[in-house]
Amino acid sequence: MKICFIGGGNMATALIGGLLAQGFKAIDLSVVEINADNRTRLTAQFGVRCSADLAAGIQGCACIVLAVKPQQLHEVATQLAPMLTGQLLISIAAGIRASDLARWANSTAVVRAMPNTPALIQSGMTGLFALPNVAAAQRAQAEQILAAVGKTLWLSDEAMLDAVTAISGSGPAYVFYLIEAMQAAAIELGFNANEARQLSQETFLGAAKLALASPDDVAILRQRVTSKNGTTERALLSLEANQVKQHIITAAHAAAARSREMGDELGCA
Repeated sequence: MKICFIGGGNMATALIGGLLAQGFKAIDLSVVEINADNRTRLTAQFGVRCSADLAAGIQGCACIVLAVKPQQLHEVATQLAPMLTGQLLISIAAGIRASDLARWANSTAVVRAMPNTPALIQSGMTGLFALPNVAAAQRAQAEQILAAVGKTLWLSDEAMLDAVTAISGSGPAYVFYLIEAMQAAAIELGFNANEARQLSQETFLGAAKLALASPDDVAILRQRVTSKNGTTERALLSLEANQVKQHIITAAHAAAARSREMGDELGCA
């Protein structure tokens, strides 16, 4: 399978690195990128063929990964439309609905994907949705590409991709926000910046690993470390009093709403 990436930013870089680590050959991967510095970087880093020319880049490719910003997708798709001959299109642009991409590109072989930034270290989580006309073999191709950078979850309802965007797509930022808060608290409690960083990051890493390894719900795990009248209980009571959990839930709803808005705003072209 030959794959062309249109756009050579962070997510394309992650996917290319993941595919090469899975045994793909650099000769089977190409990138269309208008930025000359990015082309030089990708060729030096991975040995892949890079071009600023769309027609040259997609030549001979069975799959095209659209790794451009949502605001650029309409222009790219309309340019692609007369060049397509049945290739699978995979879009990783947030908000843009598969039906709109299909209309712009005059193709029904469209898979919409929502990865997240931990894909940069092959620990990503990606939601996937395929239009009905996508063949089983093409779904398998999309799965193979995104699984190169982490776990995948197929969805039967495209509307759920807005929820995926809110939870796993934007989710790393929520985690970083909480780590920031813990680091700030650690510094206030007397640790230096390096110590605060280590304590906070290793705690999040260890807790996440424990949650993954345990068959129990995270609520049970929380209860096990919360002794009556202890330090953890006091902290959790403070969080509950300030409605921190509800604020996080509200934030996720806001992200999902923005994803839907982007689909409405950008899909009307």
